[in-house]
Amino acid sequence: MEELATIVASASPLVYAVVGETIAEKAGVINLSLDGSIMLSAMTGFSVSYLTGSVWLGLAGAIAVSAAIAALIAFASIELRLNQIAVGFVLTLLAADLSSFMGDSFVGEQAAHIEPMSIPLLSDIPFVGPVLFDHNLSVYGSYLAVAAAWYFLFKTRRGLELQGVGERPEAAFARGVPVNALRYLYTIVGGAFVGMAGAAFSLDVQLGWRENLTLNYGWIALAIVIFGGWHPVRAAVGCYLFGGLQLAALKLQPVLPDLSQILPILPFALMIFVLLLVYLDWFRRLGDTHPRLRRLLASDPPSGIGVAFRRE
Repeated sequence: MEELATIVASASPLVYAVVGETIAEKAGVINLSLDGSIMLSAMTGFSVSYLTGSVWLGLAGAIAVSAAIAALIAFASIELRLNQIAVGFVLTLLAADLSSFMGDSFVGEQAAHIEPMSIPLLSDIPFVGPVLFDHNLSVYGSYLAVAAAWYFLFKTRRGLELQGVGERPEAAFARGVPVNALRYLYTIVGGAFVGMAGAAFSLDVQLGWRENLTLNYGWIALAIVIFGGWHPVRAAVGCYLFGGLQLAALKLQPVLPDLSQILPILPFALMIFVLLLVYLDWFRRLGDTHPRLRRLLASDPPSGIGVAFRRE
């Protein structure tokens, strides 16, 4: 039970990141800057919290930085019509270098962090309570992020418009939907969630700042979005699976000391391997053979993703 609670808590930053990227990609924009954005927002969140003594200001700073990076990607894609992948990759490198340079003076320092806060009554429920409701606001917020994203995307008119912008932007525009304005909006909203992921790392899960604190987590978040089939609930499940792999690797280190250098990176390799399985022909045929599994196994990206919309 304690191990399950650890998995839930440690996966919460990834949950924020995959929800944000799912929203952006559903709108047709690929934010490939995730790895650098998470790193820079983690540094910003910690440094602002350290300088001001306020966790909430640290969280706001992290959100603002990542949202600004997302806005740059949206501007480069929509106004300049540049390749989203190339721009995102360059911004990843820039943000990562900025986090190392600007965060050097904060290495080893201690700052205000997100305090534990169990939910009365719910935390007393046998088994479920300690696993889900004995954490802090950052973890509870990740639950709300998944639920809100699912409801918005699939149960509201605005969510259907968002999906239309990513799937068939020309058809959405013909129905009076402001395609590019919504792509700006949802890319920035997605970037804000990524900023929350960075702050959750440095102010909760790993408490502090050091160089490359969140290295490779952005790439894993991108992989989980694909693994989750651009569905926030499936993507969240992928985050918890990855958290379980990390915990298993940690537990195995004393048992397999000869593999102690390999085990910490094994979850990253396994997640990429699972992602490759999703795209094998037999995996897709399995979904075609069993229609009830189709929704669970489908991993088709929005058809308009990565393509700039130009009004004729």
